[in-house]
Amino acid sequence: MSQQPPPTTLDDAEKGIGEQEFPLQLELQTAQSESSTIAEGSISPPSPVSDATAVIPAPVVQKIEPQPSPSLAAALAKPPPKKLVVRRASRWIRFQLWFNTYRKFFTFVISLNITGLILAIFGIWSYPRRYTGALVLGNLLTAILMRNELFCRMLYLIVNTLFARWPPLKFRLGCTSALQHLGGIHSGCATSGFLWLIFRVASILIDHRNNHDSILVMGVITNIIVGISIASAFPWVRNTHHNVFERHHRFMGWLGLISTWVFVVLGDSYDMDTHQWNPDGMHIVKQQDFWFAFGMTVFVIIPWFTIREVRVEVEIPSPKVAIIRFERGMQQGLLARISRSSIMEYHAFGIISEGPRSKEHYLICGVQGDFTRELVNNPPTHLWTRQLKFAGVSNTSTLYKRGIRVCTGTGIGAALSTCLQSPDWYLIWIGSDQEKTFGPRVSGLIHRNLGPERMTLWDSKKRGGRPDTMKLVKEVYESWGAEVVFITSNWLGNQELMEGCKESGIPAFGTLWDF
Repeated sequence: MSQQPPPTTLDDAEKGIGEQEFPLQLELQTAQSESSTIAEGSISPPSPVSDATAVIPAPVVQKIEPQPSPSLAAALAKPPPKKLVVRRASRWIRFQLWFNTYRKFFTFVISLNITGLILAIFGIWSYPRRYTGALVLGNLLTAILMRNELFCRMLYLIVNTLFARWPPLKFRLGCTSALQHLGGIHSGCATSGFLWLIFRVASILIDHRNNHDSILVMGVITNIIVGISIASAFPWVRNTHHNVFERHHRFMGWLGLISTWVFVVLGDSYDMDTHQWNPDGMHIVKQQDFWFAFGMTVFVIIPWFTIREVRVEVEIPSPKVAIIRFERGMQQGLLARISRSSIMEYHAFGIISEGPRSKEHYLICGVQGDFTRELVNNPPTHLWTRQLKFAGVSNTSTLYKRGIRVCTGTGIGAALSTCLQSPDWYLIWIGSDQEKTFGPRVSGLIHRNLGPERMTLWDSKKRGGRPDTMKLVKEVYESWGAEVVFITSNWLGNQELMEGCKESGIPAFGTLWDF
């Protein structure tokens, strides 16, 4: 049974692909415009005086049945336009899309750690009992690396340099999928580190007579802080309460890092045999825990050394969109985080740039929440941003000989750079009244760099509704000779295209919401 997406307005700048229903426009003619047969007497044209005050003789009038005008009859005979129904894919197709590389990574990491945890609990594997801190911090360090801009950019650079175009397509698709879903490793390692931390504190509690009270207290505090940080990153919290997620995940994460340092130093400084403190710096430095904690600290701090307050120019082509101009060009496939403050409320947007040698780059911000709405209502002259940008799935476009970049609404912000900087990529942009909504700047970038043979711009307002997106993608995929399709759309549009492409055997990568 197929689910219908909720109706949306035609000029929805963000979604752009919502269901459009057009009421039939009928012009009903008034009685005065129809010729009437009057048996006796005559009636003058209607007076401007209201019917309540007009004095009209009462002629004898022959009553006739009203007949519809020819235009009305033709309109009524014409069948109403068919509603475009999106057919859902089979359950097997939907399961394959649901159990994507993100969940495969998460399942693998969690299964591996839980197996080790069970072996440690039953005494089969002794290493975790002696070096539990290494397993806790090793997992947490890996989780941090998977979200670190510098480390991830290095991974993208290595893959894009070594495997561009020549390996088998399946291998290149696997590289893109792995890089896109590094978040599964991030979530899996963070959760596993938390489980090992619980095991560590439980071990201290069981052997409490040989441990100092302060170590147990710091272990409990660290558990609570890390638990809150992980809970705040649950998808329903992150996607529906972004500011709550950001405050708790970031600040509790920082507080958890500090409490982890205290926990590590206390644990490594206490001699369980003599029950005495041994604050020997060299002894602490030689422990695994110390270096894992040091690595976590370095990779947490690095991105914050790159934040700058920069001058921006904000253009408001319509009440639904703000276009922000920054200085210097960028390579394709990058995203920027911006904020009005140096620490709080960083939001990610795709970067539009004609190339690294260009003098500027742009962010397209569709009005969705308080932050983006304030960009339109109160445009800033300066914004905070990280100079070290992070890579998105489009950054792997160099792996493929030819591809298609599909986007809807403000998704053009994440999609356009790939097509501007590579002649091997085809742009499909579906939206409503794009010229009016996004202004001449975006339109100029497209028409200045892309020929008509490399783009399909579908204006749902001018064309009377949304297209059959899968039919359109299939036709372009075959005629363009593409190897892959990248999609940036809203949830419903992404679901429709991903299911359609999977069913048709077209390699495709969709939108993520785990930033």
